[in-house]
Amino acid sequence: MATKKEKKARQMRAKKTKQKKRMGILGVIIAVCVGFLIFFFVTLFDSLFPPIGDRTSRTVTQEKEQMILYFADANERFLVPEKRYIPKRADMGKQAEELVQALIEGSNTGGGRTIPAQSELIDITAKRDVIVVDFGRSFVNLHPGSSASEMITLYSVANTIIKNIPSLKQVSFRIEGKTTETLKGHIDTTSPFVFNKELIIGENG
Repeated sequence: MATKKEKKARQMRAKKTKQKKRMGILGVIIAVCVGFLIFFFVTLFDSLFPPIGDRTSRTVTQEKEQMILYFADANERFLVPEKRYIPKRADMGKQAEELVQALIEGSNTGGGRTIPAQSELIDITAKRDVIVVDFGRSFVNLHPGSSASEMITLYSVANTIIKNIPSLKQVSFRIEGKTTETLKGHIDTTSPFVFNKELIIGENG
């Protein structure tokens, strides 16, 4: 039989063991919490204050410039200007591509669509002051037709490119790399298009 003194000693040892376990568990929890907080603040700091190199490259890739896009008016008879911030490109062909893709996306201010939404832009090539815009077959197949609609489509592209890239004076159209006589049988597309201010309304200058 254990004496009272031995029982008390065992109880004290058991109590100390439990305390040590509790302290160990508490230490692990504190370490995890501290690690999480360090990770959180480091991540937050990096997102708010990225390295100089990262900030510089991000600024370059996101640099945009206000340009003018031409969409259709409510009656689809004239072109109305819309200001839009477009990624700035040093290459004329790449800049024209950004502009045409923005036209395909459609207006942000309620202007009428001038290019079918599913149109595919295959290529754009600049040759001196002329730029050749090559669309996929969907550009023709999905077009609604009519002389007014064809006129608005072609000059929406031509006016938008020439307005924003002054060194370009003419825009030619190709379908899958080939010159076509017309989109839907109304407007001649064998010759380049120049800027047409007579189709524009709501623009000064």
